Amino acid sequence: MKGRISNRLGEIQINPEVIATYAGMTAVECFGIVGMAAISMKDGLVKLLKKESLTHGINVDIRDNHILLDFHVIVAYGISISAVADNLIENVKYKVEEFTGMEVDKINIYVEGVRVID
Repeated sequence: MKGRISNRLGEIQINPEVIATYAGMTAVECFGIVGMAAISMKDGLVKLLKKESLTHGINVDIRDNHILLDFHVIVAYGISISAVADNLIENVKYKVEEFTGMEVDKINIYVEGVRVID
């Protein structure tokens, strides 16, 4: 479902894919996030997504102009997952709300793997 914002000049519709792209770009800028993850249902394997396909690791649900985000991420080895998750939630919530004008109700983070950063 698309997000809709109405004002006296008309209506704005925001595609969930746009929100997912913006949220993904914001997420990979966060300290401790290596990238988005994609899970192969066939093999049960997790792979790191390239920047061009960030949206595959993010699910966006919009209901009554309230956004719910699910992130499937790979985090850096040796960094507190709790600290990374708190930072991700804070940054994404702020930037997505500013970008869309809609409220982010919930952000779920699924840590799918850990990687050593060179």
